Amino acid sequence: MTHTLTTKAVRGGLPAVAALLLVGAAPARATVQESRASDWLYLSVTRGDGGSSDTRGTLLLCEPPQGHRRAAEACAQLDSVGGDISRLPLKQAYCPMVHAPVTVHARGQWRGRTVDYRQTFSNDCVAAARTGAVFALDDDEVNEVNEVNEVNEVNESSGRRGPTG
Repeated sequence: MTHTLTTKAVRGGLPAVAALLLVGAAPARATVQESRASDWLYLSVTRGDGGSSDTRGTLLLCEPPQGHRRAAEACAQLDSVGGDISRLPLKQAYCPMVHAPVTVHARGQWRGRTVDYRQTFSNDCVAAARTGAVFALDDDEVNEVNEVNEVNEVNESSGRRGPTG
């Protein structure tokens, strides 16, 4: 008789244990989603030096991607480096040797880690090559890099060097 009671108790307890396991798994999934939803960066791009400058900014969110036209690409790039902008791979680009300073700044949270990145580049092309889509707040930056690269490809094919030949 004792054996039968034990078997009945185990059979009755299994569904309860399974229910507890399922309930316990739900908060874990919610934590992953909350972690992703808590990823945010306030991005700013300042063109010019301290005397005369033009600053633009936006809030980059990744669930769903929003903040600028290349937000999804920026979020994927940030994911690939754990939110550490300084670890983004350098994009192969030919940039003009024009001094038109650009300062980029990102501050916020990524995967529960505080992000505060600030860097000044000699021009938009160098900034885009170094930071990918993260600071692509407007299409002018992308077009400038593409135009310079197209000129360089033409020059290379004709044997000339540099963006102006």
